[in-house]
Amino acid sequence: MLERSAAPTATRGKDHPQLLVTVRLVLVVALAGLVVLDWVGGDFYRIGEDGASALGPAKLGCALLAIALVVASPRLGSRALPAAGCTLAFVSLCLSVVLHMEMSVGAQALGYAEPAALVWLLLVVARRGVPSWAAVAIPLLYLAIVLRPVSVQVKQSTTIFALMFALVALLVLGIGLGTRLLLVDRRRQAAALKLEQRTEFARDLHDFVAHHVTGIVVQAQGAHAIAGRRPELVPPALRRIEQAGSEALTSMRHMVGMLRDADGEVALTPLAGIGEVRSLVEEFSAVGGARARLALEGAFGDLPVEVTTTAHRVVMEALTNVRKHAHGCTEVRVRVERSGDRLTVRVSDDGRPRQVSRSGFGLKGLDERVGLIGGSVQAGPVTAGGWGVEATLPVTTAGVAVS
Repeated sequence: MLERSAAPTATRGKDHPQLLVTVRLVLVVALAGLVVLDWVGGDFYRIGEDGASALGPAKLGCALLAIALVVASPRLGSRALPAAGCTLAFVSLCLSVVLHMEMSVGAQALGYAEPAALVWLLLVVARRGVPSWAAVAIPLLYLAIVLRPVSVQVKQSTTIFALMFALVALLVLGIGLGTRLLLVDRRRQAAALKLEQRTEFARDLHDFVAHHVTGIVVQAQGAHAIAGRRPELVPPALRRIEQAGSEALTSMRHMVGMLRDADGEVALTPLAGIGEVRSLVEEFSAVGGARARLALEGAFGDLPVEVTTTAHRVVMEALTNVRKHAHGCTEVRVRVERSGDRLTVRVSDDGRPRQVSRSGFGLKGLDERVGLIGGSVQAGPVTAGGWGVEATLPVTTAGVAVS
């Protein structure tokens, strides 16, 4: 069974804004806690054994700048974010070089707030930074994270810290790039779904217009034929032509308006369902010529919209083909039957048989439309004479087949 989701996948990331605010708040609180931990550990005021160094306030300023950038990152665009990341990484690397040059001063405190903020920026830049800028920002951020421990002092413990920072940064980078690819794939799927829906609307536009225009042509030919013999029948025929033309224009404006709406969501339900099948049959009989009869059997209240719309499409296409190609037709039988998990639509006439053609848009488009919901359609001569179209549509209710 073919199932569709009415909610575009591209908007799912906006479903939980409160959760995102909570995550950002927890992140800021955690970074603030690391700043306090670094202060208690002497990272900002005890640089060497000989006393305080001017680099302590510089390290504090760089850490606060990194945290400020983390706070502002949700509001930065895809270009501004990696550009700011490049700037911060450059400042951090310069500070690491200066710290490394002062290694002779003595043992220095490591500090965790700034590397943690850089790791978060690495994640968001990899996730949503514009590729050209992200390709520069990611290596700089990675180096700034990994080189900070060994810039303090090169020994076994700082080397181990550098390796740990490298593994954490690599893991975060993988998560960011994976999330980026997932979002790209979701946007691609949403675009493909919208294109498929618009294609269906274009097909429906062809069928609705062809149906109404064919009726207008038939009624105009009939009015012309009876104008000389029974002129009193011409005004009713002209009113029917006017009504059919108005319906065609209304349908066309409605559907073309949806096709032009580039930003709006295209609905899965074009225009009609089982309720409009009776109107189709009555309109066909009102034109004159062949008489159409409709038989409905079963319950149709719980049918999914894609099934009812497709059933309407089958009847409309079949009746249009009768008007165009059925020679000597006097009666058309339309039967819509619901049986368990299937809906069967049959349209047959008593006209002279003709060869089926798959080159036109009618039956080919009908095959595609019915196939979209997992159904099948057949067209050909019937045993009693004439031509018939039969479509079998699977019935699902809320995505579960009815047994």
